[in-house]
Amino acid sequence: DLAAMRDAMQALGSDPQRINPLNPAELVIDHSVMVDYYGAPDALERNTEIEFERNRERYQFLRWGQKAFDNFKVVPPGRGIVHQVNLEYLARVVFAGGDNGDLLYPDTLVGTDSHTTMINGLGVLGWGVGGIEAEAAMLGQPVSMLIPEVVGMELTGQLPPGTTATDLVLTVTEMLRKHGVVGKFVEFCGDGIQHLSLADRATLANMAPEYGATCGIFPIDEQTLHYLRLTGRDEAQLARIEAYCKAMNMWGADAQKNAVYHSRLTLDLSTVQPSIAGPKRPQDRIVLADAAPAFTKWLNEQNQLTGNQTSEVPCTLNGKSFTMKDGHVVIAAITSCTNTSNPSVLMAAGLLARKARARGLSVKPWVKTSLAPGSRVVTEYLKHAGLLDDLSALGFSVVGYGCTTCIGNSGPLPEAVAQAIKDGNLNVTSVLSGNRNFEGRIHPLVKANYLASPPLVVAYALAGSMNIDLTREPLGHDENGTPVYLRDLWPSPEEIQSAIDANLSSDMFKRLYQDVFDGDERWRNLPGTDAKSYDWPESTYIRKPPFFEGMSLEAPEVKAISNARVLLKLGDSVTTDHISPAGAIALDSPAAEYLRSQGVEPKDFNSYGSRRGNHEVMMRGTFANIRLRNQLAPGTEGGWTRIFPEGKQTTVFDAAMHYQSQGVPTIVLAGKEYGTGSSRDWAAKGPALLGVKAVIAQSYERIHRSNLIGMGILPLQFQEGDSADTLGLTGEEEFTIPAIKPGQKTVTVYVTNPSGETRHFDAIVRIDTPNEFLYYQNGGILHFVLRKLARQ
Repeated sequence: DLAAMRDAMQALGSDPQRINPLNPAELVIDHSVMVDYYGAPDALERNTEIEFERNRERYQFLRWGQKAFDNFKVVPPGRGIVHQVNLEYLARVVFAGGDNGDLLYPDTLVGTDSHTTMINGLGVLGWGVGGIEAEAAMLGQPVSMLIPEVVGMELTGQLPPGTTATDLVLTVTEMLRKHGVVGKFVEFCGDGIQHLSLADRATLANMAPEYGATCGIFPIDEQTLHYLRLTGRDEAQLARIEAYCKAMNMWGADAQKNAVYHSRLTLDLSTVQPSIAGPKRPQDRIVLADAAPAFTKWLNEQNQLTGNQTSEVPCTLNGKSFTMKDGHVVIAAITSCTNTSNPSVLMAAGLLARKARARGLSVKPWVKTSLAPGSRVVTEYLKHAGLLDDLSALGFSVVGYGCTTCIGNSGPLPEAVAQAIKDGNLNVTSVLSGNRNFEGRIHPLVKANYLASPPLVVAYALAGSMNIDLTREPLGHDENGTPVYLRDLWPSPEEIQSAIDANLSSDMFKRLYQDVFDGDERWRNLPGTDAKSYDWPESTYIRKPPFFEGMSLEAPEVKAISNARVLLKLGDSVTTDHISPAGAIALDSPAAEYLRSQGVEPKDFNSYGSRRGNHEVMMRGTFANIRLRNQLAPGTEGGWTRIFPEGKQTTVFDAAMHYQSQGVPTIVLAGKEYGTGSSRDWAAKGPALLGVKAVIAQSYERIHRSNLIGMGILPLQFQEGDSADTLGLTGEEEFTIPAIKPGQKTVTVYVTNPSGETRHFDAIVRIDTPNEFLYYQNGGILHFVLRKLARQ
């Protein structure tokens, strides 16, 4: 986008060099590595090699950006996950600025991933925004929002033995989702904070998007300084942070003594129980003891819906024969910044693996195992403790340093296992230490996905099935035939702490972060150019985006949306994954058809996430999630819709192109929590390129509503008690929405049904601030910024 904006500045007769970050911008490449190889000592090297082969064109482009833009740094592939790198190295906590460096002010940030909130654990205010809003912030635009309500989350007591920070965050996510914190700040307070390590706090803050909050912030205190010291921050910086926070009444519990919250919840940490969450939403927590019966209940519901019968399919893999069944765990992944930033749960996983190995247990042959740490420090301390050998012996070899399975880059299942799942139409499962488990996200063949702590991921890999009650049934038997239970393997808090104290040191962080911006030989050898404007090549990875083509210096008038057709009618909890998937490109999809037409072999399709630099792929991938259910095309799953007035069924992309060729605008109808999940700007860019002019939903997730405005799409909200169904909207009608004016709170929407009868209803205009109206009027936030800079 920034490269295209430089071209647009030139076309508008202005200086392209004005497109340059004004604030420090740090790009961490973590979303591209896939788990092609696993369970072998060379898995990391082979996956990294494939990553560079697949993404060479993208990485060359990023190398250009590294040189072309000022105030912009790139953390190359293979160094870690953005939020963990921020926590362990990049975050300043208190900034020194001003002309002479004599001003101190709090560190704040926005990040282009929703889990940016992880830094709230360090007391830094920050949250996720879409890429377009981040680009505008880089170019000097303020981040505008309505002043939020603040919810106090009081923690008391201590976590009991046998529980982890993962169990705690799943409990908090469930509580806060029920309370309702969308668009609000959550502030953690209470005596229980003192008993949480900084890593535990970061785990809690990380999942703010899952509990729906804008942020989940902790105070700055002694624990903060201890962590900064551990991670190798400078002593002078630590002294400055402490002095500043105390002078500004921002230090520890004292700063919260007289705090008045809009609402308050209390959680006694001693009541937290071992838990997992799933099979489709992170807020659906299940106490571990209830996991097996909960899965059985879900399976029965699935079978009733599909008419499927529970079946068993014989399978042979690597010389081992076994029977595949419903409930089998086919992916067990220790992954994600949420948990791999926390030494306590990783040491626990390693210690559990050591004890399992000592008892002669092994992972079931149908389980694809992986360990993808969020930084290289993790590997270092596990290796130092001798636990990396134990994890590797069970198949949990390091597969890469990046998001991997958590964002859907789980890679292919072994062909024999995949075929057995298809042959039996099996309801198989994944267990991952991630933060999201939405439908179709982890792997297309895996319908039930569960979030769990790293030690429980190892346990489920040993058990091999969600049908086994880990609290009562054995994970396996030792060589004497003696049953081995989870309680026999679970390490004590003392064992875990002892392992951390003996194997984690400040030197590790200092040594491994000293070359964090350099990259390996593959990165350093990428060809680059010193040109200030990008010379766009013929590429299926990087294409000049069309957002600024034909743009004038003056903003157009806001026009009415007249006689629009409904492109999709959707239900509740439609995620940004449903709107713009990040994972595999289905072979029969419009995106695959386009790539084939460009001479790309299916084995080289890569993922939607890796093709985000090519709008041709991404607009075809919009609403292409294989689990999407569009009510206009009943009985289908995936990117299908109907064209009106004919009623002909076709792909969403083809329907959108048909409407555009006829000059017909389109809208989307949706239920509650539209756009929940990742801060994925393509979930707004894609619909904009398809010609969507408005979305009418019952409610929105914060970031996605902002992203829609950022791409010039009007977000409207049904009034309380109204929905598409209560208003009798089938999606076959034509909709007219009068032009919106600044400050307008509601608008009357006119609906004409197929028989020509017109009626109307009022909807809430979700343009929340004056700046947002300017963005909408300009056709998007980047258009607004471009015009502003071009006039200077």
